[in-house]
Parts: sequence; structure tokens; C-alpha cells
Amino acid sequence: MTLTQLSYIIAVDKYRHFATAAEKSFVTQPTLSMQIHKLEDELGVKIFDRSKSPVIPTEVGEKIIEQARIILKESKQLSDIANFKETELRGTFKVGVIPTIAPYLMPMFLQSFMKEHPLVEPVFEELLTKEILERLASDQLDAAIIATPTNQSYVYTEDLYVEPFVAYLSSNHPLIEKEKLSVDDLDRTNIWLLNEGHCFRDQAVKLCKENEKKNRAAIEFKSGNLETLKKLVEQNFGMTLLPRTAVQEFDNKCANAVIKTFEHPEPSRKVRLVYGRKHLKQTIIKKFKESICNAIPEDLKSEKEKVLIE
Repeated sequence: MTLTQLSYIIAVDKYRHFATAAEKSFVTQPTLSMQIHKLEDELGVKIFDRSKSPVIPTEVGEKIIEQARIILKESKQLSDIANFKETELRGTFKVGVIPTIAPYLMPMFLQSFMKEHPLVEPVFEELLTKEILERLASDQLDAAIIATPTNQSYVYTEDLYVEPFVAYLSSNHPLIEKEKLSVDDLDRTNIWLLNEGHCFRDQAVKLCKENEKKNRAAIEFKSGNLETLKKLVEQNFGMTLLPRTAVQEFDNKCANAVIKTFEHPEPSRKVRLVYGRKHLKQTIIKKFKESICNAIPEDLKSEKEKVLIE
């Protein structure tokens, strides 16, 4: 029995398809199938019912897979324990960041964090919130930065900052004459939004009116990138909503578009640091949080005159 074999059965259970599990595990399907057969022969049981489509675990297979997850998680902690020293920050530090935070926050603090802690090897990955929580549960991430609350029992949460929404308007937009916008000015049919699955999209929709209008936008566009939506606005196509950190020069104009803030209390999102294991890498997590909090603008550190959109 090997850890590799255990990772293969977990992959098949996740994707319910041998070919897909092999692809995601970066091996050929014959190799994956052969290793699972070897494990089944060693244990003397069938882990998967291959007559079903999609493939499903047998009754005993479900118990074996559950135990395999525990074994793999514990094996990863052995490496952490070996590298962990209370007085020295070192080792790999795997961090997930949602796409509407990563390109704006990371340049603020990453250079100083690396300079202060040169033995830490950070590995960053842009992921949606759902993917982040799944990877925290399977111990594939040490920490993550998200912008929605979570009630999972395995996740520890620490607040980082509260970030207002701003409106990004084309230069010919009818709202451009207003000094500040109100939530009542928004209509979801006239605003470029991110794809389903992005928490920033969900928060933006909550800000917008639900009523339909006859003059519905003639162009529909789905994007997973805020920068794409900004470019559309700059070409005189409507408006979008942005997090405060997405605006590099926070004045009344940016490129070919206009930035508008909201009346108090400003609609905002809370950015959080989350992690799944409290007993290891706590020192790195603490210093990581300090680097972020030292780098962000002072006006993001308070919830005063802001209303959270969760």
C-alpha cells in the first residue's frame, strides 16, 4: 500500500471517472487503474463498482476512501512538523486567493513579506471561493484570502480589512453627473458582471435592483476577469462595479472612465484570511497577516460608515 495508491482512489472518487482521475493526477489511465487494482488485491476487496456509470465506490470502498483521506492529510503534516520551528519561518506556504483580490492586494505586500522572511517559499494560486474551501478541507492549502463569511467547522477566520465598492462608469454614462451614487441608482441589467461562481458577482447583484427594464442591455458578456470589464467600460460600454483596491489612482478619473464612490454608509465587502490547521504554520500565518495589514491603506482598516454586503 502506498500514498500514491491512496491519492488515486481519492481522485477516482472525486471525479467518478478513471480517465478524468488519471488526467488530474498527471498519469496515464492504465497506470492509475493498475495501481488501484494492486491496492484492491492487497486489501482483498473491491473499492469501486466499475459496472456503474459514473463509477461509484462500493460500501467498503467508501470507508477505505474516507480513511485514505485521513492518512494523506496526516502524512502531509509529517513534512510540516519536520520543517516547522518556532523561532524560524521557513518552508512551503500554499495560499489560495480569489481573483478579485489577487491582482490588487498581492503587489502591495508580497515584496516586503519575502524580504523579511526569505526562507518561506510561498505558492499562490487564484481560485474561486468554493475551490478554496475544498482545498482547505483536503489540506492542499495552508491559508487563503476570501471575501465572504464561512461557517465550515474546519476553517479558522481572521479579518483583514473592509473594502468599499466603487462604480466605474463610461464617459457618456447618464450617472456621470452625480457627485456620489446611491444603491438606488443601480440596475443589474445595465452593469457588467463577472461569471457565476465569483463571490464579487453575488455581492454586486445584491446591490442592484431586481426589477427588469425594457431597455435591457443589447450586449451580453460573461467574464471571469475584472480587468476585462474595466476595458469594456473604457470603450464607452456602460458601467461595472469594482473593489476599492482595483482602482490604482483613486481620483475622479481613470483612463477613459470615471470613478464614482457611494453615499455613506458605503457598500463594502470584508476581506478575510482563512486557514484550516491551527497548530502548524501559525507563526507564518501571523506574519503573513501582519504584512498585509501593514501594507493596506488606512481607510480600509475600519468598518465605520460602511455596510457589509455578504
